[in-house]
Amino acid sequence: MGPDTLPLGTYGGAAAAAALLLWAVCVLCRRRRKTGEPPLINGWIPYLGKALIFRKDAYKFLLDQQKKFGDIFTVHIAGRYITFIMDPFQYVYVIRNSKQLEFHEFANKMASKTFDYPALSKGKFPELKENLHRIYQYLQGKPLDIISDHMMKNLQDIFEWKCSQATDWETEKMYKFCCSVMFEASFVTLYGRVPAADGHKVISEIRDKFIKFDASFPYLAANIPIELLGATKKVRKELIHHFLLQNMTKWLGGSKVVQARQDIFEKYELLGDYDKAAHHFAFLWASVGNTIPATFWAMYYLLRHPEALAAVRDEIDHLLQSTGQKRGPTYNIHLTREQLDNLVYLESALNESLRMCSSSMNIRISQEDFVLKLEGNQEVVLRKGDWIALYPQILHMDPEVYEDPKEYKFDRYIEDGKKKTTFYKAGRKLKYFLMPFGSGISMCPGRFLAMNEMKMFLFILLSHFDVELAENKAVRLDNSRMGLGILLPDADIAFRYKLRSLRN
Repeated sequence: MGPDTLPLGTYGGAAAAAALLLWAVCVLCRRRRKTGEPPLINGWIPYLGKALIFRKDAYKFLLDQQKKFGDIFTVHIAGRYITFIMDPFQYVYVIRNSKQLEFHEFANKMASKTFDYPALSKGKFPELKENLHRIYQYLQGKPLDIISDHMMKNLQDIFEWKCSQATDWETEKMYKFCCSVMFEASFVTLYGRVPAADGHKVISEIRDKFIKFDASFPYLAANIPIELLGATKKVRKELIHHFLLQNMTKWLGGSKVVQARQDIFEKYELLGDYDKAAHHFAFLWASVGNTIPATFWAMYYLLRHPEALAAVRDEIDHLLQSTGQKRGPTYNIHLTREQLDNLVYLESALNESLRMCSSSMNIRISQEDFVLKLEGNQEVVLRKGDWIALYPQILHMDPEVYEDPKEYKFDRYIEDGKKKTTFYKAGRKLKYFLMPFGSGISMCPGRFLAMNEMKMFLFILLSHFDVELAENKAVRLDNSRMGLGILLPDADIAFRYKLRSLRN
């Protein structure tokens, strides 16, 4: 009798009994709700809790729990207890409690593990975190104007190189197109040009590696060991090596924000060359990881809705005519920040696509046992180490706030010809109604540059080219990145373009 036929009660039964015992211990050790704490949703699977169903469709899961338990509840997800605040009127009470509800330590640990640089501990790297944060001044005010001007020029150069021969219809895949243009324009604007004759090819090789790494990002963010993710570790190492100092010094015309980061890193002797390069790679990911899919969705929705495309194009053409600028790949267009901001239809269409495709989870970590005081004399008892989460996708798809929220309405953020910034729920004005870039201390510091980049991409595309879809199919959201920012499309789609007649 072989081991496959041993009766229950030998080692096979012992293993099953041990597994059952471990499961029982995990269940018995599960957290129990205390007085004043929100309703607790444990799930029956030890450690995982509700992780699997949450990952499958977080939006639906949270709505279901809200119907059962109200606007505040705690869910056990993969060993963590996350308290969700669903009422947007309560967001402000979470956001302003930055002392008890911290974000940066959590973000630091996640980023250091994902991008392979040492955590920014105060003991080892005093004030490094604060110094890096101060550098974001280069992405605001007048410095933002400078870097936006460079981005505009680089976008035009890339469009001219890529598309100037499109006198007849050229067909490409839309996501691939957006990725190619936006990645290279962002790379050259931030880090400088690769002086080699095959500079475009070098950046394309970096982009291809970036795409491979980015495909594993959701797993790294979920704390899956990189060793379990195939070639991801090797690809990450190769990407980081591109940003070693001996390589970066060869690039021409880099931005002040990157130069300032380099200067700060040089002050820390304990920060190795590889560690500095890993920081630069992380900054690149932060710059394009969400901007590329957001650009795709903005373009996709415009091409799916002819009335939106016509309105935005008319606005662009009017601006060019009023400023005496000519359109076409051979003409350089210059836009001031004020002119970009006054393109209300372009901004509204972009905001509407962001509303529909963003799925960020705004996380804070409770630094101590304390009572979070909310509107209406509500109090929530929180434990040290608990996660508190806002999930703005619920707000973005709330029919009380946005009529027909599943429909794309390009002019949703326009009222009487001006930007609309007042939205209501239950008759009350909302402070927060659109949150694709996070909130409070976790709000993306590069959000102004990101918006400018996407506007400029669409401006050049629509002013220079006739553009239309070449496939009659619907592209849907890929939910694998729920909670991590902009959702990717579940498939690419073909589109075609050609140079516009100058008489149009």
